[in-house]
Amino acid sequence: MTELGAGAWPPAPIRTERLVLRESEARDRAAFIELFASPEVGTYMGGPRPRDELERAVSELPGRRPGLFVIDLDGAMIGMITLERRDAERPGHVRQTSRAVELGYMFLPEAWGCGYAAEACAAVLDWFADVLPGEPVVLTTQTANDRSMRLAAKLGFTEVERFEAYGAEQWFAVWSCDPDGVIAVDSTSVRVD
Repeated sequence: MTELGAGAWPPAPIRTERLVLRESEARDRAAFIELFASPEVGTYMGGPRPRDELERAVSELPGRRPGLFVIDLDGAMIGMITLERRDAERPGHVRQTSRAVELGYMFLPEAWGCGYAAEACAAVLDWFADVLPGEPVVLTTQTANDRSMRLAAKLGFTEVERFEAYGAEQWFAVWSCDPDGVIAVDSTSVRVD
C-alpha cells in the first residue's frame, strides 16, 4: 500500500466472525452508488449526492484503490472503510512533521446498529497495527454525529482537539497500538488507553 508506506496492496481478505473485508469488485457498484446517494449516510458528510450524477461518475470497478476495504456480509457490500494519509492542509494534526493515516467508514443504513462497524473497523486497525507497528491512526467526525463518536471511543480513539470546519464542530481523535499507550502529539504527549 504505497500511500501508507507499506507492502503491496491489496492484502488477502480479512475475515471476522461475520464479515469479509476485501478489495472492491464490479458487483459492488450499486452499493457504492447507494452509499453516496443515501440521505441518511450523507447527513454528516455534506449531504447525499444526486443518484443520476453518481450513475455517470462511478466506474464499473468502483473504489479500487489502496487503503479502501469493502465490507462484505454474506456476499453483499454493506459499507466501506478507508485508511488514507490525511491532507496536511486540513485542520487537526497529530504530528506536524508527517501526514497521519486517517480512518474513515461508511455503512448502508440497513447495516446500522448491528455492530458491523465496530467489528470491521477493529479488524482494519489490527491489520494496520501489523503493517505499520506503532503508527497512530486519526479520525475526524462532527461532534453532532453521536454514533460515530461512540464507535470511535469503543475502538479506543482518544480526543485530541475540536475545531470548526465545513460549517460544524469537528472532533479529532487518535488511536495507537503503541504498547506503552503514549504517542507524541506535536510537542505534547497523549495517553491512549
